[in-house]
Amino acid sequence: SSEDADANDRSQIQCNPLVVDGVLYGTSAKLKLFALDARDGSALWTFDPFDGAFEQFGMGTNRGLAMYLSEDGRRLFYSAGDRLYAVDPENGSLISTFGESGSISLHKGLGAASADYFITSNTPGVIFEDLIIMGSRVSESTRAAPGHIRAFDVQSGEMRWIFHTVPLEGQEGAETWPDGAAKRIGGANVWAGFSIDHKRGIVYCPTGSAAYDFYGGDRVGENLYANCILALDANTGKKLWHYQTVHHDMWDKDLPIAPNLVTIKKDGKNIDA
Repeated sequence: SSEDADANDRSQIQCNPLVVDGVLYGTSAKLKLFALDARDGSALWTFDPFDGAFEQFGMGTNRGLAMYLSEDGRRLFYSAGDRLYAVDPENGSLISTFGESGSISLHKGLGAASADYFITSNTPGVIFEDLIIMGSRVSESTRAAPGHIRAFDVQSGEMRWIFHTVPLEGQEGAETWPDGAAKRIGGANVWAGFSIDHKRGIVYCPTGSAAYDFYGGDRVGENLYANCILALDANTGKKLWHYQTVHHDMWDKDLPIAPNLVTIKKDGKNIDA
């Protein structure tokens, strides 16, 4: 037992744990990261990002973790609050060479205007080679941060690429928004997670609606790349294609799950889809 359940609240654990080489990694109701011996459930270590002050600094849920494995070692990545942490899976300590002594702000790359806006990431990022590709959860009301998709170096924490889901002036798709939308409109974020085609080097990104929900008077147009399946080059973040499911969403019709990558057999041929 994590002993994090709150009798006066609806605390919960949504984490889909990882099991690697006989060790189970998961998160508690107060977003502590823990490692257990998967054979008998005995505790190996615990990491608390809030240092016992979850009620003051923490909120939300965590749906899972990402692990980077290489010949140089392993690192666990997970988000709590507005930060992405890199943790040593051997002992639960922060990897000090990543970012700022082991973590980076999820505001990184979003611009000064969003510096104090709400952001977190309840769904884990995905690892592609030496990158961790991150989505976010942002406000669905006013003062919403943009849901730009970013890739960070797993070793240093430096941002390697960014895809602007609310296009900047002059970028493709900006014509589907009012002038200056990128400076004042948020949302269009990937909160549901990603799918990766490692062989082709493609990351598939399901985006939500633009903010704020249920009103579109300040964002006339089709509002690319909200409500889209985006296919991006996982190495560079360059757009390969998009498919928008709802133009100018006013009903919060987010894409709520990462796409399934399948192979269909038709007329004796295998077709990847």
